[in-house]
Amino acid sequence: MAVPTRKTSHARKSSRRSTVWKLSAPALTTCPNCGELTAAHRACSNCGMYRGRQVIVKKDA
Repeated sequence: MAVPTRKTSHARKSSRRSTVWKLSAPALTTCPNCGELTAAHRACSNCGMYRGRQVIVKKDA
């Protein structure tokens, strides 16, 4: 079985693996009720609406 003759340096190993571990940013959509940016298929954190219904009732402090 073939064995590497030299040790792979940390920089070479890290640069090879650098693109594998990157996360992509979540897709954001605008809420049709209030216009706030929200994650897709989630209730709006600002107004609590989802698909035209009030899902989350906010308590006024």
